Amino acid sequence: MEIYLDNSATTKPCEAAIVAAEDAMRVHWHNPSALYKPAMEAEKLLNQARETCLRAVQATGNRLVFTGSGTEADNLAILGHLKGIRKPGRVLISQVEHPAVAACAQEIERMGHRVESIAVDSRGVIDLGKLEAQMDGNVRMLCVMQVNNETGAVMPLREIAALRDRICPDAALHVDGVQGFLRVPLRFNGSGIQSYAFSGHKIHALKGVAGLIVRRDVRLSPIQFGGGQEDGWRSGTENMPGILALGAAVEAFPADGAARMSEMKQRLWDGLRAAIPSAELNGPEPGSPESAPHILNVSLQPVRSQTMLFALEGEGVYVSAGSACASHKQKVSAALTAMGCSTRRADCALRFSLCPDITPEMIDQTVETVKRQYGLLSAYVRR
Repeated sequence: MEIYLDNSATTKPCEAAIVAAEDAMRVHWHNPSALYKPAMEAEKLLNQARETCLRAVQATGNRLVFTGSGTEADNLAILGHLKGIRKPGRVLISQVEHPAVAACAQEIERMGHRVESIAVDSRGVIDLGKLEAQMDGNVRMLCVMQVNNETGAVMPLREIAALRDRICPDAALHVDGVQGFLRVPLRFNGSGIQSYAFSGHKIHALKGVAGLIVRRDVRLSPIQFGGGQEDGWRSGTENMPGILALGAAVEAFPADGAARMSEMKQRLWDGLRAAIPSAELNGPEPGSPESAPHILNVSLQPVRSQTMLFALEGEGVYVSAGSACASHKQKVSAALTAMGCSTRRADCALRFSLCPDITPEMIDQTVETVKRQYGLLSAYVRR
């Protein structure tokens, strides 16, 4: 039995999303910007999907622009806002942001602003005391993810918005919700959040479609130009198969999905620390309010993450390394480093990420496989 535990990287499209995408390609393939009846029917379905996504985070009445990826949504939210700010100031970005946000720093500084990091504690959660100390009236924007993609740490968005309201009320708050959408509750209306990004392929829709929710009283400058679709915010013919699949996936996501994943995450952590007492948790304690239900990051020293990853793959268990690998060069995780983890600990980190379909049998088999491979591999590691 193959066990896929890398759902934070991407998820298997659900049947409802596949059916909706096929229907869009076979029946509702017309350009929704045209004026004849079939096109207007396509536009109606597109807007129904838009409303479905808004309702999912209690954002009805606000604006949602469909994008091609979560990265594009983050870029539009950040750069599209700052393009309209005439007076340079400070932009605060958390130390543990996804590259979709963190890599905007260079462009932000080209625009004349100064980028500064928001510190996190040893669990990977924003340090509110340190954040308060660095905030002032010159802050133009704060960028904080809802859930960290490596550790599953849930950020205190309500408290951050309250600090912003008290100290720098004119500053925008952008939230990368790619790892939180549908898995961690959010009430957008009344939250103080200006913009919120999410992505379809993380919640069993398709790759190539995502969204950015923007408060209705906010205007963004586009970063992509053309035919003026999506109210001019994101030009380009709409991806009907992707958008309709996204709406269908949101509707199909189980109401108890988060609870089921949380239970399986706890079972996985309990099993791993019983099987390998030296296992180290990277992130908040499972079951705590600061812990997302679907991501567990564990270091299994002295076995390097890549070594364990390939060993597990050989037995049909798919996970990811806590330290990302790019261009065949091992890089130490910026998130784990910001939390104070040693290079060795970060180099031995594994990320297990769940979906609502994970069963107790899958978790138990994963624990047994990790235990067996750890016993074999740890014996050959130089101390």
